[in-house]
This record gives sequence, structure tokens and C-alpha cells, in this order.
Amino acid sequence: MERFSFHPQDFAFSFLSLLFEGVPFLLLGALASGLIEAFVPARWMTRLLPRSVFAATLLSGLLGLVFPMCECGIVPVIRRLIRKGLPASCAVTYMLSAPVISPVVIISTWAAFKGRNPEQMVLFRVALSFAVAVLVGLVVSRLRPQDYLAPEVLAEARPKRRALSSALGRAPGIAPAAEVVTAETVSENPERAQALAELERDLRPTFAGRVRLAIARAAADFLDVAVYLVIGAALTSVFNTSVPREAVMPLALNPWLSVFTMMGLAFSLALCSTSDAFVAATFTATTAGSNDGFPFAALLAFLTLGPMLDVKLIFLYRLVFRPRFIAMLALGLVLLIGLVCVRLSGMG
Repeated sequence: MERFSFHPQDFAFSFLSLLFEGVPFLLLGALASGLIEAFVPARWMTRLLPRSVFAATLLSGLLGLVFPMCECGIVPVIRRLIRKGLPASCAVTYMLSAPVISPVVIISTWAAFKGRNPEQMVLFRVALSFAVAVLVGLVVSRLRPQDYLAPEVLAEARPKRRALSSALGRAPGIAPAAEVVTAETVSENPERAQALAELERDLRPTFAGRVRLAIARAAADFLDVAVYLVIGAALTSVFNTSVPREAVMPLALNPWLSVFTMMGLAFSLALCSTSDAFVAATFTATTAGSNDGFPFAALLAFLTLGPMLDVKLIFLYRLVFRPRFIAMLALGLVLLIGLVCVRLSGMG
């Protein structure tokens, strides 16, 4: 059996499919981040969640039920929320849980496994995703922001700058121009940073002005994130079209190999959480009682890790977090989800 073969036409089809699937959600996330910037006052972020770190983290893990967001669009949203003053630990919890704890994803998972105990898969997927997201959020809450946030995000999230905005009596969401031009935007794209600063300086606290600001911010966020989506989609398409499915099926017989193989596939395939359950269902046994498919625990690992960590997300996370934190987050997610699923596999 041929283990690796590259076909340009198949690559192009897979690449465009991933882009067409991911770009709408990315655009939605960028629009949401622009609306947050223009219409959400920074003081709301401190009033939104309970004072208790534990309670706030738990609530953040459930926000996906009210504000569902695909992993393709979650990064610009949480970057904007952190800049508006939301605790980074709560933002990380929401980032990891929202792509799964969503009404759309719950329904799609049920439909994909219909006739194969769908309630069991939905329950375990939601519960494990929520538990992992909350645990990671609690760990992040014990760290210093400068240890994990990217310098440009950290600079814009400083409390003294939010206080300055409030003291100047600006309209909600319209920050002083000094807050807009960060070290990153100046060094990477000074023309765009200057244009945004001039736009925000000239705006008045009117509805039309806020809409203009929201569109400008959404466009800037979309351009920042889209390049990483393209890189991730290209790498994913190489794997999708070059490695045959039959090459990994023999690994389904061993609990450890099956779990970590499916997590590797989830990382490489970079599927959207709204449709990944239908792909996972194709790796189950084709007939009742047969052993030619991956076990339940391996499929659970696939559906839990994929929305939290994949090829494209590694690049997208760089817009918010430091590379060292991303590496530690990836290692922690793989080990935690892997060990839990291997244990479930041993329990039958």
C-alpha cells in the first residue's frame, strides 16, 4: 500500500474546501471582535463575571451556549476581550470550550452518531471539553500575564490604559489614539496603525461613528488572522491528500496507539467543530460487533482535542500568546486528553 503520494489537484480541492469552510467563521469572529471594540465598554468586562476566580472560570466554560463560536473565529474575539479587560484565564477557558459547548456542535455530534449511542458521545464530549477548558483556565489564573500573553496584547490590556480611557470620558469602545498604536502594529504595519489612529481620533461618540470603528477594527483583525489560516490550511491539505486512511486503521487495535493516533489526525486534519463528528463517525466499525474501527475513547479524543488544538490554531494562537505558552498548552492538552481517554478505553 502506498503510504504517501502528493496529487496537486486533490491538494487544491482540499485547500479550497478548508478555506471556504473556515473563512466565513473567521469573518464572523472578526466582525464580533470589531463590535466588541466599538460597543462594549471596558468596565463591562469587570462586571460580567463573578469575583471568585473559580466561579468566573466555570461560567466562562459555559459561555459557548450563549455565544457560540467556531475555533476558526474564536481567536480574534478573545484577543479583543482580553484587550477590553476580560481576565485572560476566563478568555482561555472560553476559547477552549466554546467550539464544542455550542448548540450547533451538540446537534451535529448527535446526528453524526445517530444509531450508535449518540447521547453517550455528546455527553462525554461536552463534559470532557468543559472539564479540560476549566482546568486549563484555573492553571492560567495562577500565572502572570507577562508569562503567556503576547507583548502587544499585554500592552493593550494594561489597567492604567483602561483607566485613562474612562477618565477622558470617551464613548464606550472608542479608545484614545495613544492606546491604538501598539509596538506590534507600528513595527508590522505602521501605515494601517496610523490610519486606525486617525480614524479613532476623528470619530465622535455617535452610532454611525461606532459602526465605522467596528468595520475598521474587523477588517484589521481579519487581515491579521487570515494569513495564519491560509498557512494552516495548506499544511493540513498536504496531510489530507497524501496519507491514505488505510495507513492508520491498523493502529486501532491498541488502546494507547488508537487514542494518540486519532489525536494526531485531529491535529493534522484541522476540521471545523461543526462538522468534525461526521468525519469521526467514518472511523467507527462498519458493522455491529466488528473490530475494524477505532474504539469510542479514541473517537472521543479526536473530537475533544481537534477544536482546541490543530495545525491552523497553532498559528492563530501566536496572535495572542507567547510561543512558549503555546508549546506548553499543546503538550498539556495532548497529555491530559490522551491519558483520560486511555483510561476510559481501559474501563470499556
